Amino acid sequence: MVVQRTPLVLASASPRRLDLLAQVGVTPDRVDPADIDEAPLADETPRRHALRLAEQKARAVAPRAAGAFVLAADTVVAVGRRILPKAETEDQAIYCLGLLSGRNHMVLTAVAVVAPDGRLASRLVETRVQMKRLSTPERDAYLAGGEWRGKAGGYGVQGVAGGFIIDLHGSYTAVVGLPLYETLNLLRGLGWIQGGQA
Repeated sequence: MVVQRTPLVLASASPRRLDLLAQVGVTPDRVDPADIDEAPLADETPRRHALRLAEQKARAVAPRAAGAFVLAADTVVAVGRRILPKAETEDQAIYCLGLLSGRNHMVLTAVAVVAPDGRLASRLVETRVQMKRLSTPERDAYLAGGEWRGKAGGYGVQGVAGGFIIDLHGSYTAVVGLPLYETLNLLRGLGWIQGGQA
């Protein structure tokens, strides 16, 4: 018997999140990025910031996704209480790499799901990452490649910068942008059905 799949809307424009979902056989019916202000609030901790943004994104898209589950996520790179930006300029990337080089940092990825009946569930996944100390030639070559653009903390573990990572404790897929185990658990816990052969 074929089980009918429940509609799913991904409230994110991230191609990495689409790729991760495809890895576990999930294809959203629609991609509908949320357009919200992502600036941290005064005195907001990195953990609260990531969770608030994921929940806000899911809630923002839910009214235009009747009958569907809405999945949203947000990834924050933090050094202590300092939230690193999504690098859009080379100066921002240099700033991020300067803080991360030779140090441990936290990657906090929050996932939020809104069910068709309005119930919301969310989860925060914390991963500790250690980056090697970058030499100036390594840093300059990385910057020249442009891979840092638009990425939290100025790097993506799944790309060239993966060669800078000494140690990772937690969820690799969360560092890429979507913790798959937690995401599937949230969806299924709210009643989402993946579909296929029963």
